Amino acid sequence: MRARKKRRKKIMVNIMVCVIAICAVAVGVIIFARVANPLLNPPLVSPPLNTPTPTEDKKAQPDELLQQYTAYINEGRYEDMYALLAKQAQIITPMEDFVSKNKGIYEGIEVKNLAIEITEITETTEMTEMTETTETKEQTIISYDTYMDTLAGEVTFSNKAYFTMTEEKEYRLIWSSHLIFPNLNSDNKVKINTLKSERGSILDRNGEMLAGKGVASSVGFVPGKMNEDRAADIEKAAKLLGITAESINKKLGASYVKDDMFIPIRTIPKGLDELEGLLLEINGIKITDTAVRYYPFGEKASHLTGYIQNVTAEDLERFNGQGYNADSMIGKAGLEKDFEERLRGLDGYEIVIVDKEGQAKETLATKYPRDGETIMLTVDIWIQNDLYDQFCEDKSAAVAMNPKTGEILALVSTPTFDSNDFVLGLSETEWEALNEDENKPLYNRFKAALSPGSGFKPIIGAIGLTTGKINPDDDYGYSGRSWQKDASWGGYKVTTLTEYNGATLENALIYSDNIYFAKAALNIGGDTLAQQLLNIGFDEAIPFEISLYWSSFSNDNTFSNEIQLADSGYGQGQILINPIHIACIYSSFMNDGNMIKPYLLYEGNNAPEYWKEQIFTKEAAHIIKEDLIQVVERLAGGAAKVEGLTLAGKTGTAEIKMSKDDTDGTELGWFNVFTGDEDIEKPLLIITMVEDVKDRGGSGYLIPKIKKIFEDNW
Repeated sequence: MRARKKRRKKIMVNIMVCVIAICAVAVGVIIFARVANPLLNPPLVSPPLNTPTPTEDKKAQPDELLQQYTAYINEGRYEDMYALLAKQAQIITPMEDFVSKNKGIYEGIEVKNLAIEITEITETTEMTEMTETTETKEQTIISYDTYMDTLAGEVTFSNKAYFTMTEEKEYRLIWSSHLIFPNLNSDNKVKINTLKSERGSILDRNGEMLAGKGVASSVGFVPGKMNEDRAADIEKAAKLLGITAESINKKLGASYVKDDMFIPIRTIPKGLDELEGLLLEINGIKITDTAVRYYPFGEKASHLTGYIQNVTAEDLERFNGQGYNADSMIGKAGLEKDFEERLRGLDGYEIVIVDKEGQAKETLATKYPRDGETIMLTVDIWIQNDLYDQFCEDKSAAVAMNPKTGEILALVSTPTFDSNDFVLGLSETEWEALNEDENKPLYNRFKAALSPGSGFKPIIGAIGLTTGKINPDDDYGYSGRSWQKDASWGGYKVTTLTEYNGATLENALIYSDNIYFAKAALNIGGDTLAQQLLNIGFDEAIPFEISLYWSSFSNDNTFSNEIQLADSGYGQGQILINPIHIACIYSSFMNDGNMIKPYLLYEGNNAPEYWKEQIFTKEAAHIIKEDLIQVVERLAGGAAKVEGLTLAGKTGTAEIKMSKDDTDGTELGWFNVFTGDEDIEKPLLIITMVEDVKDRGGSGYLIPKIKKIFEDNW
């Protein structure tokens, strides 16, 4: 034997391997090959990617070849890696197998930041068991340490690379599977096991689950147990499950399908005993339990909670590098979407070398899963439940708030959908039905900006009092049921429903006098009113955990003419306001003119935070609150009164017309009401809107429904 040790050398080769997101599926996925473009991520440090191939003028030394080899890994140039191999290694391992194995492993486990440190170079004529070849020529052995980041964390190991001299006096690499990982034999595989994480739950303020872990029934076929003539059974299953036979055939025809495998075709809710019985009569059908995201209150809270679904190709591209894979679920609507980062869990991964029997031989790296965060809301699901039950047959929006703290107690939009249907999977027919429904069940009305009608009058009154433009005791005089400022308005007149004597602020609120508030708006003036509306949050984002449409008072933040200004005084014109924003403004009547900041995430007994302080004077807020108490006392002959409670509130009807002459337009009915006692233990403010109340009693349609909510909660 002839052996000579060269001086110790340390060479670091930092390599970035660009990878695509693997289809890392359930435990047992074996990496073979993947498709990627490693050219997208060039190496960060030397050696350069364009290191030249050895030439006749300068023969590359083994350590240089090892650098070149690893540089080719970085570039994904597996064929060029193969060209550096000794002839005997190429005979043992064809190029196609070499490329498939290296590509599948390096890109499958998402290798990046690969670095090697050469620790020793030795020349010898002896063979070793590591080479898997029969060559006996002079060899050079390079000992080195490897460091790499993978989807399961850092992998480090010490290894040896063997080089032999050709007849042309060029070094070539004696390759074997050991060069990838020291304990990887030619008949071994590298497996990625996905360690599944749990998504965080959504709870109400009392700990009631609004979204969390549940169980459903997975219906599928076991191909080997199906009739030889499958067509009739597939058609029958498709009809029962509301899907197409083509979709079932596509799943059963996948290349990976084997006779003894269970192939899921649809997930259905638990407890559908009759349907399950009919399905089990079909040869080959099997039904098993499967874990799903579950929304126990279904339609009652679906616009609030939203839903999750499987990621799409677009999601994977958009969130590349953020831990999503083809099996991930992602929030698509509502709180599931808004709080995705907090609710989602991060799956863990385990990289394992397995032998030909599939038994684990060595675990190379493990990244443990991280479960998502459980989120508690300020919502009281029983108030949510009551509001839904009252308005489930209507097109409506409802907001319940603690006006002293800003805690949102309920957010309801009807008609609605069932979040569970989206998780289990909607058929094409079901999806089309939701989208084409003229009542718009997918439209979230509590997020919208709507015409407030007479519910806006207390706000105009408070602005007038604060700016000194309204004296609450001034009598604006008798105007009958129609009025215009002067002849310059042409044929346009402001109309009101009730004639009464004594047009003071209190009476104008009690009788909901449009003419009084049209005059009040003109007295306040366009510039002043515009500035005051900006001061109370119009034309700005509402500070809330979920996005809402902004409130606005005109298309250009000005009142372009007197008629628009007058109409705005009683909540028409171009006034649009979000229901949560109305709740915040009304809260100022209980908070000495300070507007509460709304919030949805439960924080315990934190001190209230104001969105805007002193939007109205303390005196103005007190006057409006006392007037609104009188409104409820006298509204519809006292129909809104609740025994033992002092309530303050205002109804409103907003006309939605294409023009002033439109007689076919619809009407929005409002009832905005709150507890008026300062020392009440559970203060409550409810803002409700119902569409199409025309010929159904107008805003009076809402009074008994809201009265029931207060009765049920006190």
